[in-house]
Amino acid sequence: MPATFGVVDLFAGPGGLGEGFASLVDQGHFPFRIGISVEKEKSAHRTLTLRAFLREYRARHGSLPDQFIDFHAGLSPELDWSAVDAEAWRLASDEARGLELGTEAAAEAIDCAIAKLRGSYDDTILIGGPPCQAYSLVGRARVKGKVGYVPEADERHYLFREYIRVLDRLRPAAFVMENVKGMLSSTVESRLVFEMLMEDLSSLGTGHGHHYELRAIRLEDGRASLQEAIQPSDFIVRAEEFGVPQRRHRVIIVGIRSDLAGSAAGAEIAVPGIARAVSDAIGTMPALRSGISRGRDDASAWRREVVEAAALLADIYNGKDDGKLRHAFSSVAKRVNDGSPSLRAASCLMEGYGTSDDELLRWLERPELRALAQHETRGHMASDLGRYLFAAVFGAVHRYSPKAADFPLALSPDHRNWHSGVFNDRFRVQLTDEASTTVTSHISKDGHYFIHPDPLQCRSLTVREAARLQTFPDDYLFLGNRTQQYVQVGNAVPPYLARQIAKLLLSALTQSR
Repeated sequence: MPATFGVVDLFAGPGGLGEGFASLVDQGHFPFRIGISVEKEKSAHRTLTLRAFLREYRARHGSLPDQFIDFHAGLSPELDWSAVDAEAWRLASDEARGLELGTEAAAEAIDCAIAKLRGSYDDTILIGGPPCQAYSLVGRARVKGKVGYVPEADERHYLFREYIRVLDRLRPAAFVMENVKGMLSSTVESRLVFEMLMEDLSSLGTGHGHHYELRAIRLEDGRASLQEAIQPSDFIVRAEEFGVPQRRHRVIIVGIRSDLAGSAAGAEIAVPGIARAVSDAIGTMPALRSGISRGRDDASAWRREVVEAAALLADIYNGKDDGKLRHAFSSVAKRVNDGSPSLRAASCLMEGYGTSDDELLRWLERPELRALAQHETRGHMASDLGRYLFAAVFGAVHRYSPKAADFPLALSPDHRNWHSGVFNDRFRVQLTDEASTTVTSHISKDGHYFIHPDPLQCRSLTVREAARLQTFPDDYLFLGNRTQQYVQVGNAVPPYLARQIAKLLLSALTQSR
């Protein structure tokens, strides 16, 4: 009988890493079952619980509940899911816990779950990644100069120690720890955080039981395997190399328990051999216009602002740049004037939805759905519409996103540091024919780093577009307000990547049995 592994998912967020493991099917069998997932942020925990419920409901009934499909389509308000299937909701609530790791309540709940897992599955797996803010490059920049900030006292530096505690208590067959590249260079008390982490991970079990052999995921000739790392950078996994339409580079450490590590060494899997681009994930989605955040906001007001900006730019570039930009801006002005997106939200499914032979689209599109959810634009200041338009046209013509110095003076923000280099990438367009830049929680702020490549839409990405670039399936619904939804998407591990990691880990562990 195939082995089944119980999974403990810490710092789960909305569940991207867990989704990859739980969705893996091997010869009709689900080898990974989530026993407990822990997330303290309330909206992410709600998302996590709903997903656990849907997973359990599907296992019991073979399909999504009609009530969820209606809710997803915006045809009904959110229900009391326990009234739809009381047992499935009870199991989901027992699985997804809204707890703060490092507290006594969380430790007690996790230890109780560990006891249950040991008696229910062939073995266990630990997955997750401690919060990265304190030692990520962005996080360090944000707290630089903060009055009274002492890095050594920032508890987020040490949350990985709770991961270590659970690892020591659970003693799983394997673990997967994910984090930002910034942790490789972060220091506390003049010591590298990564160095301390590796010491903790490597020392578990030394002298009194099985220890963990640490492995990096290596990709070569279209096949992924687990190999010893020669240097810290070997632990960096580049998501675009695994068919994710996003250049997301993260540290991923895999640990194999020493009694299993020997026979796991030859494990490998094939990975998607084709690079995926932004257009592969969002290119067929319904076109939308952005909103205007201040003043009148309707289709005609928006069209007027964009046409005026395009005409101004066409005039600025008259006789410059071999005429390419001038021609492009003139074309946009005409096309927007003749007809452009008038809606700020759309839920209609694309033609041929759910029938594609493309592997990525088969993963993203779910035929049971009646609508596309969370595809609604934000409002932007009228002055920013011209900058979004410029970035999108410039990117289409030159095939790279413009820097601050590329923007004409007429579009310069009223900011003294605009030309200092500090805001060099303040406005960044995602290029149609390339993987996107890293989708981060910053997308919740203003969207300037995540401009849609189509100048006729002149806007930032919607929650659903960001979710697709992160490879969340279309039936994955993010709860909370829109800002919270963006944060959840940006903080997650791409499920499509996580599923491939799960497949590689399964290969390693089943070879050992």
